[in-house]
Amino acid sequence: MKLTSHDIIRKPIITEKSMASMAEKRYTFIVHVDANKSQIKRAVEEVFNVKVESVNTINGLGKTKRMGVHVGKRSDYKKAIVTLTEESNGIEFFEGMQ
Repeated sequence: MKLTSHDIIRKPIITEKSMASMAEKRYTFIVHVDANKSQIKRAVEEVFNVKVESVNTINGLGKTKRMGVHVGKRSDYKKAIVTLTEESNGIEFFEGMQ
């Protein structure tokens, strides 16, 4: 399956911890589970027009949830922490949230 840049980046993570790391030009996203670090780097550079220094990924397993006798499972996810280069500007999407 061919993933486009917009398919790879699912949504940003807006938490207190991720907002604090924005001072060091580190941005956190939920990304496609099958995407690797080089694909994530290329996608962020294309979509936001910035230069990426490094990408760290975290695989999260979905929780098992119950509703009465029915048992279900939340889907697995992958989180990417993207660090931008020093000369790169910040991502405009996040600028008003600090």
